Amino acid sequence: MLKIENLHAEIDGKEILKGLSLEVNAGEIHAIMGPNGAGKSTLGYVLGGRPGYEVTAGSITFNGEDLLEKEPHERAAAGVFLGFQYPVEIPGVSNVQFLRESLNAQRTSRGEKPLSGAEFLKLARAQADALGLQQDMLKRPVNVGFSGGEKKRNEMVQMGIIDPAFAILDETDSGLDIDALRIVGDGINRIMRKPTKAVLLITHYQRLLDYVQPDRVHVLADGRITRSGGPELAHELERQGYAEVAA
Repeated sequence: MLKIENLHAEIDGKEILKGLSLEVNAGEIHAIMGPNGAGKSTLGYVLGGRPGYEVTAGSITFNGEDLLEKEPHERAAAGVFLGFQYPVEIPGVSNVQFLRESLNAQRTSRGEKPLSGAEFLKLARAQADALGLQQDMLKRPVNVGFSGGEKKRNEMVQMGIIDPAFAILDETDSGLDIDALRIVGDGINRIMRKPTKAVLLITHYQRLLDYVQPDRVHVLADGRITRSGGPELAHELERQGYAEVAA
């Protein structure tokens, strides 16, 4: 599904990714772990097409197409979802309005019929209920006044509504307490653990992987993948830290 070869990327003239290669197949969940400043979030931003991140070498293909040739909205329509470490607030725009416009824009670009208001509300309420997000929060401005855990649950509601083929989740466990961590982990499994989908889960810690067990774990250090393994690698990192395995 996703194939990255010899990826080099920089921001403000500083090289962050230095020859990163990675392949994620449909039906797989891969975890990216590594120390601060290793390039984990940069990888997510490059995949999502965030402005300011310049790819200087290498390639990224998604379902056989050149992802780097697509604008961010085209990547989203193709099935790519980027979950942020710090979900942004959008004052003046309600969750319902934001999510309906986002979903219908993607459906239109794929030649699909937009959902009616009633159809969308039924979908949104079902996803909110599944993530433990109160119904009135769908009417509030996007993430405004939400706690850290509410923002992450709201983002999972967004993912459930958009129903992407490939999700890049950047430190989704950041700021979550034990109960919220379980709810979010269950949401990822429910929405994304399917034979036609895949997930790239970026995290510092092993704790989220207790709920969302990865097929592969990769260590990202100094802009490249330095080691890969099964779920046991995450436990090794938790015990030893990154110094022993990141070199």
